[in-house]
Amino acid sequence: MCTKRSAGIWFWSVLALLFSGIASAGLPIQHWQSANGARVYFVESHGLPLLDVSVDFDAGTRRDTAEKAGLANLTSHMLDLGANGMSEEDISRRLADVGAQLGATIDPDRAGMSLRTLSSTRERTQSLDLMTKILQQPDFPATALEREKARVIAALQEEDTQPGPIGQKAFQAALYGNHPYGLPGAGKVETVSKLQRQDLLDFFHQHYVSESAVIAIVGDVSRTEAAAIADQLSAGLPHANGTLPPLPAVTPLSQAETIRLPHPASQSHILLGVPGMSRSDPDYFPLFVGNYILGGGGFASRLTEEVREKRGLAYSVYSYFIPLAQPGPFQIGLQTKRDQATEALDITRATLRRFVADGPTADELRHAKQNLIGSFPLRLDSNRKILGYLSLIGDYRLPLDYLDQFPKNVDKVTLMDVKSAFQRHVDPKTMVTVIVGGDGKK
Repeated sequence: MCTKRSAGIWFWSVLALLFSGIASAGLPIQHWQSANGARVYFVESHGLPLLDVSVDFDAGTRRDTAEKAGLANLTSHMLDLGANGMSEEDISRRLADVGAQLGATIDPDRAGMSLRTLSSTRERTQSLDLMTKILQQPDFPATALEREKARVIAALQEEDTQPGPIGQKAFQAALYGNHPYGLPGAGKVETVSKLQRQDLLDFFHQHYVSESAVIAIVGDVSRTEAAAIADQLSAGLPHANGTLPPLPAVTPLSQAETIRLPHPASQSHILLGVPGMSRSDPDYFPLFVGNYILGGGGFASRLTEEVREKRGLAYSVYSYFIPLAQPGPFQIGLQTKRDQATEALDITRATLRRFVADGPTADELRHAKQNLIGSFPLRLDSNRKILGYLSLIGDYRLPLDYLDQFPKNVDKVTLMDVKSAFQRHVDPKTMVTVIVGGDGKK
């Protein structure tokens, strides 16, 4: 997710350092539904005088169409650029007055807003009032829209000159074809330039609805206060006019494809992958642990050992899964000198094939589990991180004890679990490969 807009609360960082380590596994997550139908997740924490709140909707970039690619992103971005008659300057000034931070968030599945404020009455009331107006009564002012469209178009034109974004867009399109996951999240110059204010209003009223809202609250308020906050934030949201159309299923790849794109950069940018796993996949933990061994564990990973340490072919090489509502990407990435691209790609592919065929060693699995379980508390060492997990649990309807069970589920993973899960989800014979660099020829 990306965030924007912040106003001076520098002293919170100092407080966070002073009171670090306030959270641990075994979080008492409280869950209920607001009067307007929003699902609410709350963790009461009085260690700091802070309140973190987020509201997510089924309004991510997967709700774009090819003709209006970029609409979800632009709608999310424009939310706090004018609301209920307030200009963006009015909003910024009122946020600064109480030292609050407000940010829009968006990814393929979700979009929404998050707020951090002091929990004292004046600051909390003013910042929540702003958030409520922005979520319920955005103006999408025409002048700001034209300015932001110009900014997005300029950014897209700049991206079209850079090997990283060029490769990533080609990779997503090849992986997902006509599925919405294959659309560029920020859109294209030709689609963004055609978007009108009415498009944003229609998208907002269709997707920012109370029935799909997930409200996460962490911080220095009681359950009663949290319930009042959730009701305030959701009371004026639009109601859904029917159900959203289901997403088409992600089609597994049937054969390998290699795409070579010319670029004058001194380094070749290489991406390999397949549609990987969904957030609810029963193989989630074997794939999560296995990927740490393959390419997610930094200098401890196999890919780094083979590509960087033994042969010096790349400064970094990585792999990761992005679990989404439907299978998100499994991706391997590296950059290397243009004249080393073929060798680096061959070594990467051979390392992946061995891992999928044979699985990890007992020592690799033991070290991976030790690291993932030992570092787990760091995933929850701030209210903001906890807020992110509450949103995740709500958005993907994960069990309330998801965090409690996380280390136990990692510990349960066996050698055979990793091997069989990778063989089910990552077929080296059907991978998409994108190479950006050189003359675009082999």
